[in-house]
Amino acid sequence: MDFSNFLRGGVVLLWLVVVGLIVLAVVRASRGQKANAVTTSIIVVAVLAVLLTTVSAGLVFVPPEERGVVVSALQPNGVRPDALQPGLRWIIPYFENVVSYPIYRQTYTMSIAAGEGQIQGDDSVTARTSDGQEVFMDASVIYAVDPKEVVQVHIDWQSRYVIELVRPLARGIIRDAVSQFGIEEVYSTRRSDLTQQIREEMARKLDENGLILVEFILRNITFSPEYAASVEQKQIAEQQAQQAFFVVEQRRQEAEQARQVAQGKADAAVIEAQGAADGRIIQAQAEAEALQKISEVLAQNEQLLSYRYIEELTPGIQVMLLPSDNPFLLPLPTLESPITGGPSSSPTAVPAPLPTPEPTATP
Repeated sequence: MDFSNFLRGGVVLLWLVVVGLIVLAVVRASRGQKANAVTTSIIVVAVLAVLLTTVSAGLVFVPPEERGVVVSALQPNGVRPDALQPGLRWIIPYFENVVSYPIYRQTYTMSIAAGEGQIQGDDSVTARTSDGQEVFMDASVIYAVDPKEVVQVHIDWQSRYVIELVRPLARGIIRDAVSQFGIEEVYSTRRSDLTQQIREEMARKLDENGLILVEFILRNITFSPEYAASVEQKQIAEQQAQQAFFVVEQRRQEAEQARQVAQGKADAAVIEAQGAADGRIIQAQAEAEALQKISEVLAQNEQLLSYRYIEELTPGIQVMLLPSDNPFLLPLPTLESPITGGPSSSPTAVPAPLPTPEPTATP
């Protein structure tokens, strides 16, 4: 409780005391008793009550979130040019009074929902776009009274600035702005541009009337049932087309993967065939070089061929008999290896005894 209210409470109490003393004086007078002391008390308390009433009428406490406009009978235009600042202030009793105006931020909401906003029921803004479509818009205006323009707001609007200024101004500006945009621009590509245009125009208009726009919020946009149904059908068609595109793209990717796999197999087959051909060429070259070396060895040792023939007959042979008409024996132990030059490791063939010639008769 501020001091001015406390003082007013004291004044009320004093006047109650004055009334009580008057009643007491009347009772004493009716009984024939003297009431001089009571009369004196009535006069003293009444004078004190009048003084305190006058003082309390001149003291005004202005809270920090408000400004006071002094309506004065002593001013030429009926109001002081400057508003009262926060604190305990003095005005001329009985000739001036104070009208307080809040300077804190206030919000005016226009909504389609019945439980929102200052007006019960559907208070959304109905507007038409440039292509003739009807839209319903929910919006909130956050504003405040300019502390420097409180006196002018009082002169122009008094307490009617909420309903008679903020509300109609916001609704008109929203309708004018929406009419410059197409229906698809309103709810998609240029919604931010629409909001910015409304914000700038509303800030200018409120400033001309002593108010400050803190923020404009475009809360929701609703379409007519017919257009909402058409938009839903369009979105369904777009989703189906997009799904078909994804299916086609998936099939294309699968075909590309199959082609890459086939190409990889073909490349692998080509590489394998090329490797086999290269290997065959290398093998042929090795065989040719081996044959060349064999040819050179045979040229140097003609008996090597007979040795190889005997070696291939059987690995475990120990004795070999030659035909009786064979004029020679192979000196197997003396054969040298064509590779190392040393004695061969093959089994040694034992020379067969030469056949004894049959005796002939002498004449």
